[in-house]
Amino acid sequence: MKNKQIDRKIYVIIPAYNEEKSIAKVINEVPKNLVTEIIVGNNNSKDKTAKNAENAGATVVEAPIAGYGNACLKGIEYLKDKAQAEDIIVFLDGDYSDYPEEITNIIAPIWADEADLVIGSRALGNKEKGSMTLPQEFGNLLATKLIKLFYKVSFTDLGPFRALTWESLSMINMQDTTYGWTVEMQVKAAKLHLRCAEVPVKYRKRIGVSKVSGTLKGVVLAGYKIIWTIFKNL
Repeated sequence: MKNKQIDRKIYVIIPAYNEEKSIAKVINEVPKNLVTEIIVGNNNSKDKTAKNAENAGATVVEAPIAGYGNACLKGIEYLKDKAQAEDIIVFLDGDYSDYPEEITNIIAPIWADEADLVIGSRALGNKEKGSMTLPQEFGNLLATKLIKLFYKVSFTDLGPFRALTWESLSMINMQDTTYGWTVEMQVKAAKLHLRCAEVPVKYRKRIGVSKVSGTLKGVVLAGYKIIWTIFKNL
């Protein structure tokens, strides 16, 4: 088998909306000896998110239309003329709830050619008390059960911390612009029979208030979109 490790690059995409207090912390803790470039999808932030990200050494791409998926898609668009099939794309949040130094663990199954998509599972790892709300816990449980039922692939989480090869990301052809981003990636990977894996990750209380779980509207819309995405892709 051809050695795919030669010249393999790692890119990190961080969607961010009003994360001026946390974004530099996230960027600073990404292993710089491992990662080629950090791209922040600035989702029309009204604060100093973009400036703080640039000062911390990230490339900022503007995603003016609201939506988590929109911010991720702008990061992907930026990489279209850079990334190669064997390169690894890592996604994590800009709110400092993930532990960026765990990128090494996230990419390990891909690096070993044992997986095409790896999800950082908070369910398998250690969660700080209060870092996830009950609706989040229930939503993850329900969604992963439905994915197992309809797509025959086992997941324990829809966590935002994840990695996949550029080739796999291109095959999945992400479309969702809002709350269904993570589940769309997982169900499409399952449909394509990509090799999916999970690794335990730590999770802590985010800096600031969540735009999704922090409001009733966000919880309801996210829950609806996740379930709708699972059935839409059947």
